[in-house]
Amino acid sequence: MLNASVLDRVPGWHGRPRTAEPLTGGITNRNYRVAVDGEVFVVRVPAESGSLLGIDRRIEREASRLAAAAGVGPDVIAFVEPEGVLVTRFIEGQPVRDHTIHDPVMLERIAQSLRRIHQAGSIASAFSPFRVVEAYALTATRHGGRLPATHERAQEVAVAIERALSPQPLVLCHNDLLNANFIDDGVSIRIVDWEYAGMGDRFFDFGNFAVNHQLTEDDEALLLMAYFGRVAASQHARLRLMRLMSDYREAMWGVLQQAISELDFDFAGYAAKHFDRLLAGAADPHFSDWLEQAGA
Repeated sequence: MLNASVLDRVPGWHGRPRTAEPLTGGITNRNYRVAVDGEVFVVRVPAESGSLLGIDRRIEREASRLAAAAGVGPDVIAFVEPEGVLVTRFIEGQPVRDHTIHDPVMLERIAQSLRRIHQAGSIASAFSPFRVVEAYALTATRHGGRLPATHERAQEVAVAIERALSPQPLVLCHNDLLNANFIDDGVSIRIVDWEYAGMGDRFFDFGNFAVNHQLTEDDEALLLMAYFGRVAASQHARLRLMRLMSDYREAMWGVLQQAISELDFDFAGYAAKHFDRLLAGAADPHFSDWLEQAGA
């Protein structure tokens, strides 16, 4: 249940009539659609385990504000402490379905939103998938979790990728580009849920988006063309490698959740799926080519 005292501490809401209903989707947090005198908002109640997953709610607030200022994220209405409850305006629009993601026009619209985010400004938090998987492994073992046998091979793949990548300027990245986080408001593609945001490599956003939606190589080329106006071999190679790092991050997220979460969810199966996809990608005959090209 949504705590009424939390809603009373949202500026201007105390004593006003309101209705709340839970929103479906998401694994970690609880989200509610709250109507107050005809206006509609989303109230995000964070899970207590968020800090173990590397989530800083104040950073999420700052990233959300930058995303809103860029015209991509929802407007931030309030941030209720100490709980870290984030209140944003509800975005009216349509969900972006899996089958529409592959449409060239949709890929161009998503690229435009990503470019606006990557140019939105800075927050005081860095994001590196290479450091995240290390932190997840350490936290999982400290909480009694066990690393699967596939972790050692995944580590070797990550080391090879990190060594191959040339330095890139850090930009504001979302880092969790599932289609459930996209809303088409009829004008632009809006993006919600900024809890994993940080200053990082824009190609992780590309790779994360690509692997989450199983983009084809042609889809990836369209995305990069819409974003950069051209497609270089080094760019496509970097995206491909970051697809693998996205799966590694998701796999280790599942490993960590097995150790810390009390939710009734198959985290072991989730981790295994992403480890398998990561290792299959690393076994691609073009993997060595991607490593070479990404450093160009």
